[in-house]
Amino acid sequence: MKDTDNTETLVERLRNPLTCREAFADVVKEYSQSLYWQIRRMVPSHADADDLLQNTFLKAWNSIENFRGDAKLSTWLHKIAINESLTWLEQKRKQENLTVDDETQALINTIEADPDFDGDALSLELRKAIATLPEKQRLVFNMRYFEEMKYEDMSRILGTSVGALKASYHLAVKKIEQYFSCR
Repeated sequence: MKDTDNTETLVERLRNPLTCREAFADVVKEYSQSLYWQIRRMVPSHADADDLLQNTFLKAWNSIENFRGDAKLSTWLHKIAINESLTWLEQKRKQENLTVDDETQALINTIEADPDFDGDALSLELRKAIATLPEKQRLVFNMRYFEEMKYEDMSRILGTSVGALKASYHLAVKKIEQYFSCR
């Protein structure tokens, strides 16, 4: 169903009071996994990612009438998920009064202690390397590397030019390469 002709039908069903609940259940079923992983790559805790996913769907449900259809439904949902995640990260940073370096170390500590992580040592080191990136580069890297998202789609979600996104991704890759060369 993802972003094909069925998306228009789905949006129509979302706007119809008689079919909106069933249609929204289809949205949740269709997009939960990709949104969860988008959030999870930004937020180190499974429980926090689950909470943010629920917040994302609540925000989407409460503002579905504002969805104009200018962008794809998936783009709109990803934008909500990213904004929810960025807001949560900012609140956590303020709440814990963390500097950027403290935040990076806290993120690495959380990754190392994650009971839900089931990857190998190299995957763990990659997650730690990604954690050292500035927030925007981390976001761009995750979207491009893990989700294989096109720069044009990223541009619509993040409201940033394709050229800036390419530069950000290139810098992120260089920093990750540096991380591994120092190991």
